Amino acid sequence: MTIERFEVKRRIAADAATIFGLLRDPKGHVAIDSSGMLMAATGDPVNAVGDTFVVHMDRESLNDFPELGRYDVTISITAFEPDREIAWTVTGVARPPIGHIYGYRLEPVDDGTLVTSYYDWSDIEQSWRDRGIFPIISENALRATLGILARTVADQRTAP
Repeated sequence: MTIERFEVKRRIAADAATIFGLLRDPKGHVAIDSSGMLMAATGDPVNAVGDTFVVHMDRESLNDFPELGRYDVTISITAFEPDREIAWTVTGVARPPIGHIYGYRLEPVDDGTLVTSYYDWSDIEQSWRDRGIFPIISENALRATLGILARTVADQRTAP
């Protein structure tokens, strides 16, 4: 069976509202990115399915398609349940749109929040599937991003 979805979990010592606040903010995505591809973001925090923002990317950090260099993508929110789940797909330069989904589910637990990060490419457009380049981000990168998320919300709690 072919794996077409990664899910990783981590308990983070912060409430779901704090974590969700970071995840709905375009700048939050840049702050916690472990891939090094996200350089900056433009747009306001999202509030609903269909909201969008722009991320300024640099593919050279992965060294898989350095000829792409710097480019912009539009993030389109596909799931939005405050303090529970947020997910998005990437649109913009790729034609046809790829169709992969990134997201987070948040579950309150006694010592904070159990955060599940997921990356799903099971419904990607066939021409992208035929290229054999998925997954673009590894399961370890998702895990590393959760570590950065934990550190970032901890830093927010201790900031003056």
